Amino acid sequence: MERLYIGTRESAELIDITGKVKEIVKSSVVDSGICVIFTKHTTSGIIINENEAGLKRDFLALLNELIPKGRGYLHDRIDNNAHSHLRSVLLGSSVTIPIEKGDLALGTWQSIFFVECDGPRRREVYVKVIEG
Repeated sequence: MERLYIGTRESAELIDITGKVKEIVKSSVVDSGICVIFTKHTTSGIIINENEAGLKRDFLALLNELIPKGRGYLHDRIDNNAHSHLRSVLLGSSVTIPIEKGDLALGTWQSIFFVECDGPRRREVYVKVIEG
């Protein structure tokens, strides 16, 4: 298993980690299998989508609209970040991608994103390549 360390700069942002994950897959020399990408943080997520600037802004605006900060969530009594935890539930903590011919079987427009919901922070993402 490999680890990616990500330093986020914003309270909410999408960081494209596709290139780093592809490097890990290539160095594994697995021809066929799966790659699991997992965030170990409860205020972040891992998603697959298109890396287009307008879409990324739309995505963050949607999260803010669906789960706004400061809405009176009970968890805010502890550390004022309930919105971040709730957003991460919608996003999910991992994705699994097939590996074919030594490469990720992503679609033409698909990219892998780490989604920060409670930054800025230093984050850790696990990447596990499994032969099969």
